[in-house]
Amino acid sequence: MNAKRFGLASLCAAVLVTLLAQPAAAQSVSAELINGLNEKLLVVAIPITLLVEITWTIATAVILLFVGVASYGVMANDTVEFTGGEEEIAPDENDVLVEANAYQWGWNMQYPEQNVWVNGTGQGPTVVLPANQDVYFSVSSDDVIHGFHAPELGLKTDAIPNQQNYLKTNISETGTYQGYCSEYCGIAHSQMYFNIKVVDQAEYEEWLAEQTGDGASA
Repeated sequence: MNAKRFGLASLCAAVLVTLLAQPAAAQSVSAELINGLNEKLLVVAIPITLLVEITWTIATAVILLFVGVASYGVMANDTVEFTGGEEEIAPDENDVLVEANAYQWGWNMQYPEQNVWVNGTGQGPTVVLPANQDVYFSVSSDDVIHGFHAPELGLKTDAIPNQQNYLKTNISETGTYQGYCSEYCGIAHSQMYFNIKVVDQAEYEEWLAEQTGDGASA
């Protein structure tokens, strides 16, 4: 910004000196005509230059301010970037916590508060979640760095050994959404799928009762 101000001040000073300086007597009619045209063009160019410099500076400031405010409004939301600690995980009675533990090459999914494990083959385990309810994922890894990614739900975080990364979401549309590992982690990386099935609250509670009633896995 200082450099721009210095350049603008230098330009104004140069223009002012040019306008106030007593022009040398023209040596010919041709020189007089050319010098006269230069002076007229300079008079037109000065306000245009000043207008462009000032407008560009103000427009840049406004754009940067808009980007900053808009970005903060999104990034500060805990469903985009959850920064809370363990004490803020699933604080309400109907909130759901799922632990997603990655390994080469698959996923272990667990509901720790209900003591339910979800296993799966083929396209990986299917996690069942209630719609319109706060859901938390605790993501970690057993071996190397993996990536937990469900693109349709806007969920993505790294799965890192000996570290818990948390995601929070609230899904309004029922249906089945595919997730996968987003970090290349070895020869069977492409097989690391999982599914998130979103149902209404009643169906979720019925499914959960089936899992806890006989101790079976999903």
